[in-house]
Amino acid sequence: MKVVALRSIPIAGWLFLLAGPAIRHSGRRWLRALWWIDAMLSIGVHAAQIPVALRAARGSGRSRLYTAVMTQLFGLTWWRTETAGSTASFEEKQR
Repeated sequence: MKVVALRSIPIAGWLFLLAGPAIRHSGRRWLRALWWIDAMLSIGVHAAQIPVALRAARGSGRSRLYTAVMTQLFGLTWWRTETAGSTASFEEKQR
């Protein structure tokens, strides 16, 4: 259940980004500022996490494309929870 809750946060962020046109016309500056913050986190930070996720997924049997797409969608809440469920810890996989 904890994993589902963690992964619902990025999904909520992506849904908030889809509401961009409505937010733009809302006239609320704080809402537009929040939208831009979400855009930076959802797009920029998730993309920056892809190289680390690819290293963490080495030897997992998952394709690099799948790992990159899932990391872009969910960020570290995807690959950190994936490695937490395996027998080797994230740190052990880095060696």
